[in-house]
Amino acid sequence: MIENNRYSRQVNLPQVGMTGQEKLKNARVLVIGAGGLGCAVLPYLVASGIGHIGLMDGDVVSQSNLHRQVLYTDADILKPKVTIAEKRLKALNPNVEIAAINGYFTGKNAQETVKSYDLIVDATDAIAARYLINDACVLCNKPFVHASIYRFQAQVSVFNYNNGPTYRCLFPNPPKEAPSCAEAGVLGTSVALAGMLQANEVMKIILGIGEVLSGQLLLKDGLSNKQEIFRFKKNERISITQQRFEKEHLQELRMIDFSSAKEKNGIFLDVREKQEKPTIKLPNLVQISVQNLRDALGELPRDQPIFIFCQSGKRSKSSYKLLKESDFDEVYCLKENAPELEQLVS
Repeated sequence: MIENNRYSRQVNLPQVGMTGQEKLKNARVLVIGAGGLGCAVLPYLVASGIGHIGLMDGDVVSQSNLHRQVLYTDADILKPKVTIAEKRLKALNPNVEIAAINGYFTGKNAQETVKSYDLIVDATDAIAARYLINDACVLCNKPFVHASIYRFQAQVSVFNYNNGPTYRCLFPNPPKEAPSCAEAGVLGTSVALAGMLQANEVMKIILGIGEVLSGQLLLKDGLSNKQEIFRFKKNERISITQQRFEKEHLQELRMIDFSSAKEKNGIFLDVREKQEKPTIKLPNLVQISVQNLRDALGELPRDQPIFIFCQSGKRSKSSYKLLKESDFDEVYCLKENAPELEQLVS
């Protein structure tokens, strides 16, 4: 039975009605990422009565998240984001089923995870994750709603909708360099704006109303209030096969904990920006931001183990891939990231 009073204002819309509310109740939406975009998207999807929402993220809350990730407070620092988000979202609407997945979206779990949902929301902030989401959605025939932020500009689009253009039709190959929000900076309101636009596309897709941003990239500048739509077509020459997926996304990632890394007497590689907190002090620490790593490979020893860490694990993974592609032999990602590492070395 639909909770009529809770949803009455949207049910009163002729484009929604009771039939539309039933569509929302029966929908299954996966949100990948519980950071700034996820915190903007999730409350409105939950409040609208979407029946089943999956939430996937392996990160913990850090203090630098709080200005834009409004589901969290100071009391949540170092706690898993999905655990806190699930609790807050269930309080917002107990009628929605929420599946919290405390882990990262990887090549190993991507297809198995995606195929259980009708629609995917890309709320990540890593380039590699966008290509992984795209390729998994193409192979599983699922549409996904994408957003990204660069300083004050938001970009929003819908990919693989009704066999429409994919992310690779717009961006065939990953850029060599792409600053994260930690490096470029971001306003919480910019992230919120992008998340709202994403949530709106989700609602339109489920309800079957309006014009979906398929084959269109919406650009919104928060400083000038200018808005543009860039149109693009499907590139039939781009093919995502299972073989290509495995080649690009199933590279093994070697992980190691801090205590085991200390025993190996190697180099700890901090790939954050120098101004990022917390400051980690280790006698064998090298600090090279992920943005500058490719040009600084000569500064790293090839005859010692290298243990990589960052703020959340995302930049560590891309740095790991770069070092392995550059023939570094003994490379690991630390299981602990900077917030946890600070507690261990202080």
